[in-house]
Amino acid sequence: MRHLLEIDDLSPAELAEVLDLAEKPAPTGLLSHQGVGLIFEKPSLRTRNSCEAAIVALGGHPVAIFDNEIGLDKRESVEDITKVLAGYYSLLGARVFEHGKVERMAAVSKVPVINLLSDDAHPCQALADLLTIRQHFGSLQGHTLAWIGDYTNVARSLTLGAVMSGLSVRVACPPGYGPSEADLDHSATLSQHGATVTICRRPEEAVHGASAVSTDSYVSMGKEAEEAIRRQVFEGYQITEPLMAAAVSDAVFLHCLPAHRGDEVSATVIDGPRSLVFSQAHNRMHAFRGLVVWLLSDGHR
Repeated sequence: MRHLLEIDDLSPAELAEVLDLAEKPAPTGLLSHQGVGLIFEKPSLRTRNSCEAAIVALGGHPVAIFDNEIGLDKRESVEDITKVLAGYYSLLGARVFEHGKVERMAAVSKVPVINLLSDDAHPCQALADLLTIRQHFGSLQGHTLAWIGDYTNVARSLTLGAVMSGLSVRVACPPGYGPSEADLDHSATLSQHGATVTICRRPEEAVHGASAVSTDSYVSMGKEAEEAIRRQVFEGYQITEPLMAAAVSDAVFLHCLPAHRGDEVSATVIDGPRSLVFSQAHNRMHAFRGLVVWLLSDGHR
């Protein structure tokens, strides 16, 4: 049984295949008369709507299931909930806090499980980001992505997917907010076509000559208690027009959203002509559809 808990559950060739499928018309009968259970421990805008729209396009019936209804590890164990739902649905997705919960789901599920977000990883967002960059430049190989700010779950998944696709990554984070040595070692083992991950001391160094510049909120969901200190720590890491000027002339700006104009990015950048954030958001649907088609195709079930 194949699951997608992190982007490297795919091989580089499989990752490219999923992106290819995301750009093809939906095979409308794939999920005909079948349901897909989508568990939400954390609230969502893009994840729920993109997943539901993709499932409907494939002929299926999405069912959103909220934590106050099922009580993950409160009313019932994750394992018992998963075993019940796997008897109803052809596919399960889960947007949770602890990554261990999706791992526990996958360990007992008889249907594929997709990590829709966890504290450690956001593979579906990474697929959408890679798809967006590939659509804009025609390929991923040979380009450089700059990640500025907090090395979040989004950054971790995107970096893995990038180096698997031949896309080099430069990272500029405040001390203590960057990738771990384990993250860097793992990225190095996955690298294809000479892609590298480089740690930079300042945002200007990371952005210089980059084709894409990406960031995330300084205060992600669940980190609200750290807002005051994070505002101090991340001062100087805002994506501004002068910073974007250090990138290549046709460089693009990416953000997984929600964004906070005036904090991690200026309004002139995110609302400007270089911004692909809404194409990126729309690609959440196409990327998820491609992933579902791949997971449910013969040989991957």
